[in-house]
Amino acid sequence: MRRSREAAAGHREAGAVGVVEALIPVLDEIELARQHGDLTGPFETTATKLESILGEKFGLVRFGEVGDVFDPMLHEALMAVESSEVTEPAVAMVLQPGYRLGEKVVRAARVQVANPA
Repeated sequence: MRRSREAAAGHREAGAVGVVEALIPVLDEIELARQHGDLTGPFETTATKLESILGEKFGLVRFGEVGDVFDPMLHEALMAVESSEVTEPAVAMVLQPGYRLGEKVVRAARVQVANPA
């Protein structure tokens, strides 16, 4: 009986990851619209509800901020620059945010890294 409960939990988790992976392009479009001031009216309400449901029911967390210490387990470096303003590799620009479900990284944040000069 315990094994079947564990198997069912594993299947639910795999299903949640599959749903989130399928919705990441939509979440990216929502975030781009927000950044450009195009997220307004009923679409803003619907987008906010979608993000809330994914966060509250599935534990989805968006991550990746300028200034974060670069972590290859969380960040995918697409570009790099040298900077005298950092003492360790840090995120200089977020090209696409990352997403995780609990501790599982569904997509690494795609970033430009600033390395110490």
